[in-house]
Amino acid sequence: MEHKLENTAIDTPILPQEKLPAAEEIEKSIRKKFHKQLFSRFAKAVRDYQLVQEGDKIAVCISGGKDSMLMAKLFQELQKHRKVSFNLEFLVMDPGYLKRNRQLIEENAARLGIPICVFETEIFDAVYEIEKSPCYLCARMRRGHLYSQAREIGCNKIALGHHYDDVIETILMGMLYGGQVQTMMPKLHSTNFAGMELIRPMYYIREDDIKHWRDHNRLQFLQCACRFTENCAVAKEEDRSLSKRMEIKQLIAGMKKNNPFVEANIFKSVENVNLSTVIAYKEHGEKHHFLDTY
Repeated sequence: MEHKLENTAIDTPILPQEKLPAAEEIEKSIRKKFHKQLFSRFAKAVRDYQLVQEGDKIAVCISGGKDSMLMAKLFQELQKHRKVSFNLEFLVMDPGYLKRNRQLIEENAARLGIPICVFETEIFDAVYEIEKSPCYLCARMRRGHLYSQAREIGCNKIALGHHYDDVIETILMGMLYGGQVQTMMPKLHSTNFAGMELIRPMYYIREDDIKHWRDHNRLQFLQCACRFTENCAVAKEEDRSLSKRMEIKQLIAGMKKNNPFVEANIFKSVENVNLSTVIAYKEHGEKHHFLDTY
C-alpha cells in the first residue's frame, strides 16, 4: 500500500504436525520478548506524533502481510492500556485476491484473535489492462476505497502499517529517483475525505524486528497478492532485486557496513532541514526561492 499488498510466498515453512502458538502466546511475546522493539516503539510514535485522541474510531487497515497484522495486534495491546478511550475496526479490503490468499488472511486473523471486517472491490480487474503506471493507479484506488469504507462505518482515521524502513527508503527514493526531498509523514489529513486522517503508528518500528516476531511465533503471511506479481512466490531473487525499493534497500545495507548510523541519519535528515541553506522549497503547493528574500 502504500496500503500494503503482500503474496503467497511462505517465509517460514511450517510442518502440519507442529503445535503452533495460540493467540495468547503471541500476545505474550509482544508484552515480554518483543516489548522494547515493538510495543514501546509503537506507543512512542503514537505519543510523539499525537496519533490517537480521545473518542477516535480507527480503521486498522489489514492487507494480510506481516506489518499490518502486527499493527492490529499492537493496537489491541494499546487499547488495553486505556490512557485514552478509542475504538477500533479491523478493515480488510479484498481488491480481487485469489481464493487462497483471501483464505490465508482470514485464517491468520482468526488465529491471532483479530475480528476483521472484509469488504470487496474490483480494483485488480479495473487496473489489470492498464499499461502505464498500473501500480500508482491501484494504490490511489485502494486508498480511496479504504477511506470511503472507513467513513461509512463511522471511523475518523485509517491506520496503515508502514514502518521505519519504509520511511527511510522513501526518503532516498524521492531524492535519487524523484529529484525531491520529502518523507512518508506519520499522519496526514485526507484531501478528498473531509475530517478523515491517515496515521502510521509503526513509524519507529524496524522491519527486522517485525520479521523476528513473525518467525518466533512461526507465522506465515502474504507478501504480495497483486495480480501483476502473483508468481513472485517462485520468482528468482535476482528478478525481485530489480525493483527500485529493493535497490534502495541494498544501497542502505551497503552503506551501513561502513557507517552504522546511516539509517538514523537518513531518518533525521528530514527533521533537521535548514531552510536558509536550501535553494528552493515548496509549501502548500507554492514554490519559494532563496532569491526571493536574498
